This record gives sequence, structure tokens and C-alpha cells, in this order.
Amino acid sequence: MTRLRLAAAAGTAITAGAIALFLPNPQASAAVTGSATGFASVNGGTTGGAGGTTVRATTGTQIHQALCSRASSSTPITIEVSGTINHGNTTKVSGASCNTAADKIELKDVSNVTIVGVGSAVFDQLGIHLRNASNIIIQNVTVRNVKKSGSPTSNGGDAIGMETDVHNVWVDHATLIASGGESAGYDGLFDMKDNTRYVTLSYSILRDSGRGGLVGSSDSDLANGPVTFHHNWYENIDSRTPLLRGATAHIYNNYYHSLNESGINARAGGKARVDNNYFTDSRNPLGTFYTDLPGYWQVSGNIFDNVTWEAAEDENPAGPNPVSNTSVSIPYSFALDGTSCVPSIVQQTAGANTGLRTSNGACSATTSSPAATPSSSSPTPSPSVSTTPTQQPSGTNLSLAAGADGSSKGGGTSYGNVKDGSLATYWSPSGTTGDISIKWGAATTVSRINIREVTGGVIGAYQVLNGSTGAVLTSGTGAGVITFPATAVTKLTFRITAAAGTPKVAEFETYAS
Repeated sequence: MTRLRLAAAAGTAITAGAIALFLPNPQASAAVTGSATGFASVNGGTTGGAGGTTVRATTGTQIHQALCSRASSSTPITIEVSGTINHGNTTKVSGASCNTAADKIELKDVSNVTIVGVGSAVFDQLGIHLRNASNIIIQNVTVRNVKKSGSPTSNGGDAIGMETDVHNVWVDHATLIASGGESAGYDGLFDMKDNTRYVTLSYSILRDSGRGGLVGSSDSDLANGPVTFHHNWYENIDSRTPLLRGATAHIYNNYYHSLNESGINARAGGKARVDNNYFTDSRNPLGTFYTDLPGYWQVSGNIFDNVTWEAAEDENPAGPNPVSNTSVSIPYSFALDGTSCVPSIVQQTAGANTGLRTSNGACSATTSSPAATPSSSSPTPSPSVSTTPTQQPSGTNLSLAAGADGSSKGGGTSYGNVKDGSLATYWSPSGTTGDISIKWGAATTVSRINIREVTGGVIGAYQVLNGSTGAVLTSGTGAGVITFPATAVTKLTFRITAAAGTPKVAEFETYAS
């Protein structure tokens, strides 16, 4: 069974000078593509800041300033975000139309708001918190490594968390990632509690976390949902994909890879309609777990590939031959992709910086949206580390005598092509994001790598990880030479989380210094 591998500034008042940093641009059109799907499309629908002003923000403080500059807490606004949002550039801002905090992006006591990434928008160790909020869209953003313990902490450890009278929320094309489980300081990637209703999570990546997310924080918190999850990619998650306490969820066309302990956990009366999902390399992907309060499911068209079903204490898996034990009515229309193509279509479309592509319902992806690229007037985010594509490190390339593996590979490519010493061969993922790893039989010290692309400039955001533990050694944008503190590893992973197209990695070179 695969196991998980895994200081706020003072308050700021609004000033004319601060607002001038991000004056509304009447010529800019909101970058949101498509309209809300699933349960977010009912109960009056979810339109976010449509019809309101569009502004640009490159810091967390500017996001808060945009909220606080509105005429009222319900005045529609679209906030286009680019660059890296972190603790160092996120302060509390006060105003009659907002209620913000320094340690998180706070959408509290507000409505009619869109936050959309334009280009690369990364919320680094800083969670997005919704409370007493409605009609909210969050699209094309990455939220990574949000902690509830250790330093720095944010948003209770949730990448995106919703609580206390939240309704009609659409989160789309997001990448939500951690670097471990609760013992490493992380909580959930996508949590809903205390009367959170009519939510859709679509075309998103949830990766490398102990907990994918929950609907209901306890067995007495049962007034949440309904929720839709579709075309999401769950990878290397211990449990909660999601955990449903008393809530109803429609879960369709998702790709689940490496659910290490359990997956969809319907309990305390929770109901899951599970249609045309693909589960692989996982344990107990569906059932009622860690409680004696049963939940229910309606299943149809799912594929269980290399899945283990085990009924240990407090575990009631639905398999090995899942059958329906309830019926769930769906009030909206939807098109199901054939299950066999789900891994491919999800990997082509899910996550931030994939061009906001979607499925056409027939196993094909739509074309990329130009709206995901910032206009020439927008600021250019700085990478967190410097990469130099043309610089060649000195010393022995340790990859030549090592092995290689990865998360997926495109047609005609091989993992081994990245360590064969030839620029004529290459590896590509099945889509625009994915992992490629170099591995050794014994611990090997590495402090520098050189990622050599066939065509330069395709790779966007990345992480370099200790492939055995999941620890992030460094992150940034662009290929080339990347340095980090010397680390002894048996596996080193280069994770592409955003790209301008299909990456082609000719060589993944590794060096001791």
C-alpha cells in the first residue's frame, strides 16, 4: 500500500495612495471563463463579481484593499491576481465593506466577488478563507503549503476553507497542494462546515496531503451541502476525498490516483452519487470509515484499477463490488465523459495555468483560453528562485547512473529519456502538468539540478521535492539550473504545476554541487 510521501504585519487603513496601486482598468475584461456548474449553478446561481469593476492585485494587501474599496460589501468586483501572495505582502485592511485579516485572504461578510488568476497566481503558505459569504468565484489559482501548526500558520491549515453561512461558491481550475499530513502541520485542502451550501469544485488538482477535504466538521455538523465535485485530480492523498457528514455530494468524472488510506467517506447519513470516476493504485476508495454512523452511495460507471478493499476496525468499504444503497436526484444537467478516458481528460484540463480548458463531455478538451494570460499592463511576477537555462553545472551528472519514473507519460515518450544523456529524446506528461523523478538505490546528496527543455519557456511553475518524503526543497518558475540546500535523497522529483503547453524535458540532470 502506498503511503503519503510527502509574520503578519499590522493593520492598514485605505489611503488614496494605496488604491492607486491597483486602480480599476475599465478596458480590462474579467478573465473568468465559462459559468458555474453543478450545485453552484442552482439556488440562484453563482456569478461572482460579474457586472462590477475589475481590478488587478499583485499582493494580498491589494486584494484586501480591493474588497474594502467597494461602495458596499455586496458591490460586485472581480479581482485579477498575478504573482505570489504570501505573509510578507498580506496585511489587514479596514473598511465598511470588508472584514479582513493579516494571516489569510479573508472573504468574510461579503458577496459577489471573483478572484481569478491571470497568468501565474500563487498563494504561498497563505489560505483563502470564506465566512458568511455568498456568490463567490475562485478560478485559476494555486494555493500551496498552508499550515495549522509550525510556521507560518494560516487559515487553520486549509488551502481553501468555508464556514458559517456560506453559499453559492464555484472553485474552478485551482491547484491545491500540501507537503504532508497533520503530523507535518497541514489540515485539509478544501473544507466546508457550519452551513456551507451549494458549492462546486471543478477541474482542480488536490495533491500531497493527509486530507483532501470535508463537508461537515463533526457528526453534529450536518447542515452542509449539496456539493459537486467533477473533473478533479486527486493524487497522493491519505483520506477525505471528500469526507461527507450528513451532506449530499455529486461526484463525477474525477481521477483518483494513490488514495493511501481511504477515499470518498460518506458517514452520518451523508450521501454520495458517484458517476464515471477512475480510481487507481488506491485503498478503500469508497465507503464509510472511522465511525459506526453509516453513509450511503449511488454508484454507476466507475473503474477501480489496482484497488485494495480492506475492512479493518471501523472501516466499511463499499467494495470489492460496490453497489448502490441509496438514490440521489440531481437538479441540473451534466454530460459524463466515458470513464476510460477520465485520466487523460482530467490531466489535460485540471489545475491552474492549464488555459482554463474543460471537457466537451465527449472525452475531448476545449482549446485554451487566452484570458488566462495577463495583459501587457499587468505586472510580471518574480520567480522564487533564479533559473538559468544556458548555464551548465560542473561535476558529474548523477542521473546517468540512476533510474527514473514519473506520474504519467505522453505517447511515444519515456521516463528514461530524461537521464540518457541525449537531447534527442525526451519525456512529456499526459497533459501540461506532471512529475518526473530521478531515483537511486542508496541515499545520494544533490544540491543542483538542470532541467533541459526541448523548447525553452514552456515550463511555468514547478516544485522540487524529496520524492521519498514529499518535502518541498524549492519552487519557482521556468526550467534551467535550479539550486537548493544539499539534501541526501533516494528519489528527487521535479513537479511541473503550470505550463504554457505540453512540456518536453530532454534531460533531468542532477549534481552534488
